[in-house]
Amino acid sequence: MKKLLVCILIAFAAFSAFAQGAGESSKTTVLKVGATPVPHAEMLNLVKDDLAAQGIDLQVVEFTDYVTPNTAVEEGEIDANFFQHIPYMESFNTDHGYHLVNAGGIHIEPLAIYSKKVSSLANLKKGALIAIPNDPTNEGRALLLLQSAGLITLKDSTKLDSTVNDISENKLGLKFSELEAATIPRVLSDVDAAVINGNYAIPAGLTATKDGLFVEGADSPYVNIIAVKEGHENDPAIVALVKALQSQEVKDWVAKTYPNGEVVLVF
Repeated sequence: MKKLLVCILIAFAAFSAFAQGAGESSKTTVLKVGATPVPHAEMLNLVKDDLAAQGIDLQVVEFTDYVTPNTAVEEGEIDANFFQHIPYMESFNTDHGYHLVNAGGIHIEPLAIYSKKVSSLANLKKGALIAIPNDPTNEGRALLLLQSAGLITLKDSTKLDSTVNDISENKLGLKFSELEAATIPRVLSDVDAAVINGNYAIPAGLTATKDGLFVEGADSPYVNIIAVKEGHENDPAIVALVKALQSQEVKDWVAKTYPNGEVVLVF
C-alpha cells in the first residue's frame, strides 16, 4: 500500500512539473514599444498579429514628442522605441547620459522644405522667415538641407549638429524660427517656408515629393531605427520585432500606403 502511495505521489509530482513547464513554454512575452503615430505606430500595428503568433504581445505606446520615448526606454518603462534616427539617438545619449543603442534600421522619411507662400525657393524674398526644428540633430539636418538647396552655406558641411550660428553665408539674410519639430506643420502658414520632418509632415497632409520645394535625397544617413537600452538589442522579442518590420509584408504595405516616396525602406 505504501509503495502504491509513493508511486502515486511521484507520478503526481512528475505531472505537476510537466504541466508547469508546459505553462511556462506557452507564456506570452509582453513587448512595449513607444512610437510616434505616423508611420511608426502604423507599421508596428501592422506586425502585431505576426508577433502574437510567436508568443509576443506587442503593445504600442504612442508619443507625440522626441524626448519622452527615450526617457521611457532608459528608465525601463517601455522596452524599445521607434521614431528616431541614429544621429539623434547618439546626440541624445551624449546630452542626457543615456545608454540607447540601435537594434535595427527600418526606413528613411525624407526631410523637405515646404511653403504655403511661395511655389519655388527662387521666389523667397530677402529676410524671409524659415521655421526649422530646434533639437540638435534635426536642426543640423535641416540646415544641411537648406545648404543643399543653395540658400545658405555652413562653415563645416560634415558637422551634423550645426546651428544657425554655424552659417557662414546667407545671401538672402534669411531669418530662422527654431521650434519643436512637432509644432512646425501648425505654423507653416505663418512663415515663408519650413523644414518639416516626415513623421510630422505626413499626418499634416504633406507629401515630400508632391508638396516639398526641395527634398532630401534617398541616400540620407538619417535611418529610422528600433532603439533599445544597451544590452537588450539581442533579446529574442526585440530580434523578432526587427525581423517582422523588415518583412515583405511591410514592403508591400509601404508601397501601397506611401506610393510617392514619403517612406523609403532601407532593407
